[in-house]
This record gives sequence, structure tokens and C-alpha cells, in this order.
Amino acid sequence: MIKGNFIDNLPKVYGIYTGGFLGFIIIMSIAEQMGMTAKTIGICFVAFTVAIYAIIGYLSRTAQADAYYVAGRQVPTVFNGMATAADWMSGASFVAMAGGIYFKGYGYMALLVGWTGGYVLVASLLAPYLRKFGCYTVPDFIGTRYGGNLSRFMAVVVLTVASFTYVTAQINATGTIASVALDIPFQYAVYVGLISILLCSMLGGMRGVTWTQVAQYIVLIIAYLLPVFWISNKMGAGFFPHFMLADEVSRIAELEAQFGFVKNTAENLKEVPKGLAGITKAHSAVNATPWAFISLALAMMMGTASLPHVMMRYFTTPSVKAARKSVGWSLFFIFLLYSSAPMLATLSKLSLIDPSLPTGIIGKSITDVQAIDWYQNWNQANLMFVSDFNGNGTLELNEFFMGGKAVVLATPEIAGLPYVISGLVAAGGMAAAMSTADGLILAIANAISHDVYYKIIDPKAETAKRLVVARVLLVVIGFAGATIAALEIQGILGSVIWAFDFAMSGLFFPLVLGVWWKRANKEGAIAGMALGLVSGAAYLVWVRTGGSGFLGITQLTFGIFGSAVSLVAMVVVSLMTSEPSAATQRMVDEVRVPAGRSIIGKQ
Repeated sequence: MIKGNFIDNLPKVYGIYTGGFLGFIIIMSIAEQMGMTAKTIGICFVAFTVAIYAIIGYLSRTAQADAYYVAGRQVPTVFNGMATAADWMSGASFVAMAGGIYFKGYGYMALLVGWTGGYVLVASLLAPYLRKFGCYTVPDFIGTRYGGNLSRFMAVVVLTVASFTYVTAQINATGTIASVALDIPFQYAVYVGLISILLCSMLGGMRGVTWTQVAQYIVLIIAYLLPVFWISNKMGAGFFPHFMLADEVSRIAELEAQFGFVKNTAENLKEVPKGLAGITKAHSAVNATPWAFISLALAMMMGTASLPHVMMRYFTTPSVKAARKSVGWSLFFIFLLYSSAPMLATLSKLSLIDPSLPTGIIGKSITDVQAIDWYQNWNQANLMFVSDFNGNGTLELNEFFMGGKAVVLATPEIAGLPYVISGLVAAGGMAAAMSTADGLILAIANAISHDVYYKIIDPKAETAKRLVVARVLLVVIGFAGATIAALEIQGILGSVIWAFDFAMSGLFFPLVLGVWWKRANKEGAIAGMALGLVSGAAYLVWVRTGGSGFLGITQLTFGIFGSAVSLVAMVVVSLMTSEPSAATQRMVDEVRVPAGRSIIGKQ
């Protein structure tokens, strides 16, 4: 029996939880040896972990606004770092990141550089100061700092566009995992994922999401690292393979030069299911020039510092000092996964193309490859495909196709690990996607319920009514996200990158200048948010519909264009209109002082 304050007992609570989860893995391993089927193991892993998250969400239920919106501002730094890492390491990080590096090469490591480096901007420019401000949401800061309902509303619009784009990608990831683990069509699986997400956030809001995300981080980091170390050791790359990455990449280059290559004609590619790519090395536009790499990293850095669901996590700490420390812990917990993503992509490709390994398939008979159990499983899920394009009966490079989402999920099975590891990976991917989706849906619902409904429409609304509105919005937004995700308009990684670009287009400079430039005023902020978002979106549409773009800015980095327009508009309009009041300027000065009480009180 655990006695005393829950916060004081967090290490003990999550220690017991971690031990219990490891015990569950052992039980599933024993069950596999006794004959439990792979499908049953997958269902058990997903069902067990989702049930735990739902229980945590139920136990964290609250009817208090402070607890619902900012978890009572009492989350300790280490645990907030874990929750932030789970919030951050989405389905894109867990499911799609290694796939992007696998197919697109080193250029996609710009995402790792940008997403990690963005926390330097968060720590130095924003997080401590927004925590000192004492707001509930990012639009709350914008509305209070600049004044007026229009600035607050514009912040809600930008937040909604960016977060909704992001959340469709996360529901896509949960749908992919649920469809494979539960053997149901993707179009239905996205709604199964949605129900799992809502179970965590409906009753407890930020408090429920926080404690659920800590639990989800423990699952996802075990699920990601265990296969990496196991596969590496099995392949002879050492138990800790990260220091051998250069050698393994060189080995891949040698093998790709050695094997035969089939040029994929347009006629051949008609046979390939949509969304699959060949396993031969690919050189994307990201690899074309140094600027292509730098611009993508820059866009992801600025986007990181603009995403509302990231900023919201630092509103939950007890103090400004704790917010700054929490960023450091976030980086540490994120590093554990991000440093392993390139290694997993490398090990996955080696396991397929190295003929010295029992798992290698290049050079083998097409018929033999099609008879492999793991190929049949993933082919039925429409995530793998082979075809004898040159008619020689032997599998050549680029006659094997795989979806980017399958790289992480299928690699344990391809490498010959026990199926319990595949079930663990499915549970980890589900945890990663759910944790981010929880934060995103909550960010949108809280912004609309607090900043539109309460602050603009009905300032006299009672707490109970405000929370009912927030919970209804959770359901509506989640259902809309699942419906869009089911259409598969864009891949997981592409949708996530767009979300960062939308966020930086409209919010980066209004947030940064709101802290660091006293002269920034309401008119400038409105112009910056509106013109930044519109110009960024217009540039994306232009490039997507055949426009050539300019200055090396692509559909993956359109936020650079949007944020540049936002900066110019904000500075010019601010200087052309009256300066903020003396009270507002004093408030900005006070925000920059790390110590002391919050600027605004409880709301």
C-alpha cells in the first residue's frame, strides 16, 4: 500500500508500474513458448497497455479548472520531462522517422537535428518566460500580452490549423498499428485509435494526460530500444551499436553496389500498392544541397518552439526554475530514442540485403521470399510487395517494396526475434502516437473552450460548464481528425512536417517578440499571425500544384517563407501604429525576470 501524497510517491508508483510492465512482457514470452498465436499476443499487448492508460485517465479525473488545464501546476521536473518526451515523440518519431531515414537517406536526419535543436530555442527564448506569465494556453499568452479578442482568436486559428494537421498524422499511426495488431481494416482502425486516445484525456484533461504520458513514455522507450540492442547483438554489430553506425552504413553502400538493380519503369510501378517504396538507396530533395538540409533543420527548430502542445507542458511545472530544468530532462529523454532511430533504419536495411545474414532476401528466389511468414503478414496489411520485374525469378534491388510505416513495426519480425518483441513494438508505437494525439487534441479543445468560449463568448461561464464544453470539443475534434486520417491524404511524416511549418508561420515571431520586444503591439501581432499563416499556406499550395518555388524553399520548409512574412509584417505594422501601454511594457519587463510570482493569477 502506498501512503502519503501522490506527487511525493511518483518514483515509487512508476517504479511499480515499470516492474509490472516488464513482468507482463515475461508472461507474454512464456505464453508464446506455450503456443499462443502471434495475433493473440499483438491483441494482448495493445489491449493491456490501452487499458492501463484508460485506468490512469479515469483515476486522474477532475472538476477543477486549474487541474484540467495545467495539472494544478505541480508536475515535478523529471516527470514533466518524461511526459514532454512522450508528447513529443509522436507516431512520426516512433513509426515513421526510421522509415524516412531508411528510404530518403541522411538528409532526413535534418529532422532529428531540428526537432532536438528546437528545444534549445524553447529553453532559451520561451518556456521559462511563458511559465512566468502564468497562462493556461498559448492563445491565453497572446491575448493577454497583446490585448484584444482578435489577437487571441487569431492565435486559436493558427493553433488549430497546426495542431489538427499534426493530430491527423497521430491518428493515422494509431490506425496503422491497430489494423495490424487487431487485423481490422485501416479505415475502422483509426476510430479504435481515437477511442483509445479519448479514454486518456476526457475526464482528467491535462492532469490525466500528464500521468498517462509518463506511463506511455516508459512503454515506448522500452519498445524502441530493446529491439535495437537485441538485433544489433544478433547481427554482430555489438550490444551498443550507435558507435558502429559509420561501418554499417559503409557495408550497406558496398552491398547496394554489388547487387543487381532493376530500373522501375512507369509500367512496373503501376503494380506497386500506393505508398510503398523500393529498398534501394534513395536521394531525396533533402539531400540535394547543404541548404536543403539546413533549411529543413531550421524549419523544424522554429516549428518546435511554436507548437502549442509543447509549450503547454511547461505551464504545468511548479515554478519558472522548474520549467527550465524540465526542458533539460525533456532533451535527455528524447535523446534516448532519437539517437537510436538512424541505427534502427540501418539495421533494418542490413537485415534485408546482407546475404551473410539468414534474414537477407536480395538474391533469393522470388517464390521463396513470397513464402516467408513475415512477408505474407505484412503483404496482407498492404505494407510490403515484391514482383519479378525482369523475369529472372531472383529478387533484385528495387523489386522489393515496403511502406515507411513498416520499417520499425516489421523489423523485429524480419530479424527473427520472438513475436513478443513485435507485440511490444506495436504497443510502443501506439503509446507514442496516443501520447502526442492526447496533447494535440487537448491543446485545440482547451484553446477553443478557454480562449474562445470563456474569454470571448461567455466570460461568466461556471467551471463545470467550461469543462463540459472542453470535453465535447475533445470528441468532435478527435472524430474529425480520425475521419481525415482515414482518407490517407498525406503520409505520417509529411503531415507532421507540415504542422511544424504552419505553427512557425503564424506563431513563432508573435511568441518570441512578445517576450523580447516591448514595442511589439496588438496590430503587429495580428498582422504577423494572419499574413504569416496565409502566406505559408499559399506557398504550400503553389508548390504542391506545380510551382517551382524559390530560394530552395520546398513544400517541407514553407514555414520559412511564412515566418519571414510574419516577421516583416509584425515589425512594420508595430512601428506604424501606437506603442503598447506603459503597463504592458512593464509586464514584459517583469516576464523576463526568472524569479518571482506569476504575472497573472489564477483564472
